[in-house]
Amino acid sequence: MTITSSTVRSRTDLCTAIEDELSGLIGKRASAATTYGPDFARLWALAGQNVLGGKFVRPLLLMETYDALQQTHEDQQAHQAHHGNSSTETRQRETAISIAAAIELLHYAFLLHDDVIDGDLVRRRHPNLIGSLLAEAGENSRAGSGLHWAQTGGILMGDMLLAATHQSFARADLPHELRLRLLDLLEHTINETVAGEQLDVGLGDGVIAPDLQTILVMCGYKTATYTFELPLRAAATLAGADFAVENALATAGRHLGLAFQLQDDLLSTFGDPRRHGKDPFSDLREGKETAIIAHARTTIAWPDIEPFFGKPELSVGDGEHVRRYLTDCGAEAFVQGLIEEQLQAVNNQLTGTIPASVRNVMLDFAGQLEGRQS
Repeated sequence: MTITSSTVRSRTDLCTAIEDELSGLIGKRASAATTYGPDFARLWALAGQNVLGGKFVRPLLLMETYDALQQTHEDQQAHQAHHGNSSTETRQRETAISIAAAIELLHYAFLLHDDVIDGDLVRRRHPNLIGSLLAEAGENSRAGSGLHWAQTGGILMGDMLLAATHQSFARADLPHELRLRLLDLLEHTINETVAGEQLDVGLGDGVIAPDLQTILVMCGYKTATYTFELPLRAAATLAGADFAVENALATAGRHLGLAFQLQDDLLSTFGDPRRHGKDPFSDLREGKETAIIAHARTTIAWPDIEPFFGKPELSVGDGEHVRRYLTDCGAEAFVQGLIEEQLQAVNNQLTGTIPASVRNVMLDFAGQLEGRQS
């Protein structure tokens, strides 16, 4: 789908509204944090710097789906269009934006905990919150204690953002039953994401066998659930869509999320680091179990790859050597095929109960995925 100029303007307006909401959520907490001293307040200041100005993939997906569902509802009841309560509609949309912003807080909470688990200090070529805290600790800390201080800050900030997300959901201006439904959805999302993170660590540490099916399940739990299924289900719930539509959107979102994660793995291994901003060999050095590696294990090339896999001191030359083997053994093409299968599953799902206006939103996001470089 081609993004029109009107879509861009609408998306720009949405980004502004989401950023304003996030600024309010973080600003309120940053102000309250000063009571506990400058170090505690610094956590919120750094969080604000990292959260604001992002791509807002998840809140945009929620709001564009919500708006499309609302438009469909209005079209179906066009004869009542002049009798709607505009103030009620405005309040409902403001509530949707607050939920969308809360999901961005949830995303950042997961990133912080993920950075602690992976030992990462940089995200998109800039210090993450942990990297910033480590740099600020400088020579004033005892040997080795600066990293502990910084990672502790990452864990604690992630915990506070999880609490802030629950607060936003619990205080949403919604009927009681609808609020409980969204809170149940949030709990389900956190459970699946944490289960996915545990699987990811278990695979990386060799505790869990790295077969392809387990890796795909991990990708679904860790990425698809909160990146696509949560925003789509929340949009359907807030817009009052039929449960059949919500389920269809969730299924399409799971396929889209799996494609998103598989492509992320491809970009991390074969993409241009100048575009995606990551260490081009970080997954190989870490020994990250991806679908790429799962396929490579089944080929005759694996004995030539295995000695370099999970080698922290992997050189650039050795990394390029491994990449060539992964391409030659068909691992790159295999994962590209998996992505195409997931995108086709999205298209198949869109032919059912999902309204045309919402199909356009999904196709737009799928189109962005196909051309994604970072």
